Amino acid sequence: MKPRKNYSALIAFQLFQGVAEEELAALVKCLGCTFRAYKHGETVYHAGDFVREIGIVVRGRIHIVKDDAWGNSNIIAEISSGEMFAEAAVCGGVGILPFTVRAAADTEVMFIDFQRIIATCTSACVFHTLLIRNMIGVFARNTIMLVGKMEHMTKRTTRDKLLSYLSEQSKLHCSNNFAIPFDRQELADYLSVERSALSAEMSRLKAGGVINYRKNYFELLSQS
Repeated sequence: MKPRKNYSALIAFQLFQGVAEEELAALVKCLGCTFRAYKHGETVYHAGDFVREIGIVVRGRIHIVKDDAWGNSNIIAEISSGEMFAEAAVCGGVGILPFTVRAAADTEVMFIDFQRIIATCTSACVFHTLLIRNMIGVFARNTIMLVGKMEHMTKRTTRDKLLSYLSEQSKLHCSNNFAIPFDRQELADYLSVERSALSAEMSRLKAGGVINYRKNYFELLSQS
């Protein structure tokens, strides 16, 4: 799958906030960005890989996955269009990824060498300070996201984990009707529960008039 250099889409990304659309091509050239395309299910990085580049999803979806020795997967996070991955390992100087990065759909990724962001270039571009400021915002947002997942994971039962996640999604969408980014197996992996137990709990909640759903579309009907 051949990647597309769609610079106009970048203007909405948090990392590039404050950059004028006509400046995007110059910024991409200054940073030495590369674009790569991945098919659904293709691995972007394996756990243990040494990375020097930050990845930004241009289109599609990425799953950050932790696999155990028995082949069980836990989806740590989903990274969608405009969001960043591998930034903690790269910016923290660790370099070694503790997780696998996998395309959850046909996906295009832009890679940026972090050193090109923090180092002043010979052209004295004004982008660098702006990007560093925006990156701080990205780190803060990602921290909030991880804290949110920790809240789900501290729940003791499959029911409580599921309702905690659905409640969060309802607030994010400002509606009791919303679509989630996971299919049934992916949701089970994200919440670290058995798929059969998750399906059974969803059926009970639906029968009890707490939720309604069809595939990945949900409606919250009442408080549990």
